Amino acid sequence: MKLTLGCSPCPNDTFIFYAMLHEKIDMHGISIKHVLADVEALNHRALNAEIDIVKISFAAYLHLQSEYLLLNSGSALGSNCGPLLISKRIITPHDISSCTIAIPGKFTTANFLFNIFFPSHGEKREMLFSDIEEAVLNEVVDVGVIIHENRFTYQKKGLRKIADLGELWEHLSGHPIPLGGIAIKRSIDSNTAIIINNLIKASVLYAFKHPAEAIAFVKQHAQEMDEEVMWQHIKLYVNQYTIGLDQEGYNAIDFFMNYAIKHNIINDRIYPLFSKKPAQ
Repeated sequence: MKLTLGCSPCPNDTFIFYAMLHEKIDMHGISIKHVLADVEALNHRALNAEIDIVKISFAAYLHLQSEYLLLNSGSALGSNCGPLLISKRIITPHDISSCTIAIPGKFTTANFLFNIFFPSHGEKREMLFSDIEEAVLNEVVDVGVIIHENRFTYQKKGLRKIADLGELWEHLSGHPIPLGGIAIKRSIDSNTAIIINNLIKASVLYAFKHPAEAIAFVKQHAQEMDEEVMWQHIKLYVNQYTIGLDQEGYNAIDFFMNYAIKHNIINDRIYPLFSKKPAQ
């Protein structure tokens, strides 16, 4: 069976999927066509149901439930890993209502969190996540919502943190922050979905066991990034929740979904939310 798999060029995604994409593990008859794109581009392609298996923002999944299920492996959840609101000059949270804000996409979890904690804000401008630091530095916008590896680089460029949106969410929810997950089309049979989930888990474990191999692939897609930053990125976003969600991970996603319903972001959830859990 041939399936399309979409992920971003960010270090955590290329690390996770290295073994699958290079068939370093037993693929159980599955052939993968790789689609590489920025996370917001992947969100939009998923909204058009263009990709069979796709890394999406959890905020985007709120609008994808009818077409996709979530998988148990491959997620980006955690603590102290959320989006940051940054600026060049001193700006307080109270000033945001009159500021222009760069966001990494309408359907990103970063934008979801920004809207929750800064409901009164100025004009938002969507940008590729990797362009936001420079836009703030060059004063194209007043503030930016940064994600991924930019949380490791903004201070070196002389930028300052206004707020940690992930930290605010953790205080509100009492759970790790669900940033992104792997979704699979509901039209794909459940046995295949279980195989795909197990392949993702095996791919993560292979990368941990063979880090030198995996990082060589990561570098191909992050050539301008310092290797130390790559590893910081991987260690932060590839963790026990990536291998497989435990009850705390499910609770974090459950709270996220319920919050969206309670605050009229979506009307309801479609069950089941997850594909069948793989056998332990």
